[in-house]
Amino acid sequence: MTDNPGRSLQAGPEQLAYARILEKGMYFSLLTLIIIYVIYVSGLLSPYIPLHEIPKYWTMNVHDYLHDTHIRDGWAWLGMVRYSDFLNFIPIAMLAGVTILCFLSIVPILLKQNDRLYAGLALLEAVILGVAASGILGTGGH
Repeated sequence: MTDNPGRSLQAGPEQLAYARILEKGMYFSLLTLIIIYVIYVSGLLSPYIPLHEIPKYWTMNVHDYLHDTHIRDGWAWLGMVRYSDFLNFIPIAMLAGVTILCFLSIVPILLKQNDRLYAGLALLEAVILGVAASGILGTGGH
């Protein structure tokens, strides 16, 4: 490795912005997950699948599990958040979505630095992640 005196080893403003948003999003999602766990174990909301029935589903593959429990795949869980065992999907989806916010947040910083290539790549990455998460392509588990 050669020394490059013109290159700083310090994190740039876009890296710091990305890290700040990622950290806040992670802590907020974790806090939400803990609150929802308390709701689940306290019984404030009823689960969709009663606790005593869970062991009968452990050996099933996903297709059979979804069929036997009458659960639709993809984003259908949004319609089931009234049940405590589906409420936990909210912080998981939030945590997964934080990366999209991180990429979008650095675009203005990169444009201000006149770094159009990386700004375009960050924007493209956010779009790709958003499309992939949406399930509109019909791939993956959707």
